[in-house]
Amino acid sequence: MKIIPLFAVTFMASCSNAQQMNNTTFISERVAKTATILLNDRVDKVFPLFGAFEERKWSEGWNPSLIYPQKEIIEEGTTFRTPGHGHDEKEFIWTVSKYDSVRFLIQYLVYSSNRIWTITITCSPVSDHTSSAAITYSFTGLNEVGNQINEHFLSIIYQHDLSDWADDINHYLQTKDK
Repeated sequence: MKIIPLFAVTFMASCSNAQQMNNTTFISERVAKTATILLNDRVDKVFPLFGAFEERKWSEGWNPSLIYPQKEIIEEGTTFRTPGHGHDEKEFIWTVSKYDSVRFLIQYLVYSSNRIWTITITCSPVSDHTSSAAITYSFTGLNEVGNQINEHFLSIIYQHDLSDWADDINHYLQTKDK
């Protein structure tokens, strides 16, 4: 007889907790921005530089740590980690969520404890010796801290509409050095 009332109390308490969780005031926010940069080489030479491991060639301090597969190749499912940037985000986990070398498209899905985002890069030929790369960051907050971080990072990343990326990549293409 005592089991039924205890079950009823436990059930009511769990319903109340679930109701409180559903009534939370947190509202996830998504922010996104795209910039297109011009790069001084053919699209088939430029596109691979947006792969996680080739990015080391032009991006100072970039050093991803491979999780899967066992070789540093870019394909859908390739997963790696990088250090976080504060806000109790000790590391970022990255997965290649789309990869189409024929369409020159790569997309990364990245997550941390506060947010999740995609980085989508599509390269296109402009001329025989020039390419463009459209780069879109789309951030979604998983909590209030994530919402705040996303706005902050989006403004920093696009402060110069990714011209810093274009400068670094074009410098590498010209000199084969960072």
